[in-house]
Amino acid sequence: MSVTAIVGSNWGDEGKGKITDYIAQNSDYVVRFQGGNNAGHTIINKYGKFALHLLPSGVFYKHTINILGPGVALNLEVFLRELENLKERNVATPTIYISDRAQVILPYHILFDELEEKRLSDVSFGSTKKGIAPFYSDKYLKIGIQLNEIFNEKRLQERLKNTIVQKNVLLKHLYNHNEITTEEIIKYIDKYKNQIKPYIQDTTLMLNTALKENKNILIEGQLGALRDPDHGIYPFPTSSSPLAGFGSVGAGIPPYEIKKIVAVTKAYSSCVGAGPFVTELFGEEAHELRERGGDAGEYGATTGRPRRVGWFDCVATKYGLTIQGANEVALTNLDVLGYLDKIKICVKYETKGEQYNTFPVTQLLEKSKPVYHELEGWKEDISQIIEYSKLPDRAKNYVKTIEEIIEAPIKWISVGPKRKQMIIL
Repeated sequence: MSVTAIVGSNWGDEGKGKITDYIAQNSDYVVRFQGGNNAGHTIINKYGKFALHLLPSGVFYKHTINILGPGVALNLEVFLRELENLKERNVATPTIYISDRAQVILPYHILFDELEEKRLSDVSFGSTKKGIAPFYSDKYLKIGIQLNEIFNEKRLQERLKNTIVQKNVLLKHLYNHNEITTEEIIKYIDKYKNQIKPYIQDTTLMLNTALKENKNILIEGQLGALRDPDHGIYPFPTSSSPLAGFGSVGAGIPPYEIKKIVAVTKAYSSCVGAGPFVTELFGEEAHELRERGGDAGEYGATTGRPRRVGWFDCVATKYGLTIQGANEVALTNLDVLGYLDKIKICVKYETKGEQYNTFPVTQLLEKSKPVYHELEGWKEDISQIIEYSKLPDRAKNYVKTIEEIIEAPIKWISVGPKRKQMIIL
């Protein structure tokens, strides 16, 4: 069997958790390939509502092997706490492994994230302050700590000693903050390393063996295409690539094995964090859409921050699908729009009187205004409909119009937060 990737088309918060959870029913392995606990996937099932920040979305299935790949930013404390939370809520202990090559988020990563956001103040990047940017900075500066290294005390001491010298220069002279010591970082690691040890494996070998055995593998990305450091709204991206193309690297599998790429997009737009957002709504109009959105409104699963909301953006979504290489689209939260008489979709952007339907670089995006096409709303509750043919004609017209403009097949339509509230075309 081949590999399926579930990724985001937009700014993140598209509803990937539900789609991953749904497809995971038929998957042998579910793999997180990038990011850390700076974003979450919300899943509702028979056990209740869960916001998974680090655990893969297959942890609710006994038959599924869950993996955190080498591309993941591992917060030891958060990983163990999330596992404990499953146990407390009577979820069976999942089978889960972490790549021995995954790197560890350390307390100074979180500290530097907080200090830098404070220093930048009004021009900050909207960080979740989970240490992600400092973590990935260290990774590519080659001063990060791989998980396998935390059990080699001498090596760990040597590597941390050199890193702490650099960190303390910045703490003292840039942030006017107390210095840190190697000992306190090792003490932090020692607190968790024996608890984490049973989960560590060569997951690259494991997954490549699984491929030879024709197992079903599902890889999931965090956030969305527009948060990619190379192709997204730089300098407001996340610090790892959420693209399906990076999935082979972050999971440790050959790129040619990824045959199906399901890109998730909402039936309207939402965004947490800073950066240009062309179709953003404000005031009462935004408040009502935010409150109606999803199971408990449009608020970040990790931060709790109110999500920025807006009309569906065909320009941004088509671009996101292109760079994801998507061959299927999942449209979520269609039911949310049932209260509206009229529904707008953005079909083009306009800058200085010129209209275009391509997604520009950030400095031009910041000057862009939406060009809308208005559709009639269906004005009814569709949350219990699980057959496409039974949708109101105006709802089907909305889906068809979007599908034609983004030029990609919509194969999945979510009409509510629960697993069964799904239409498959």
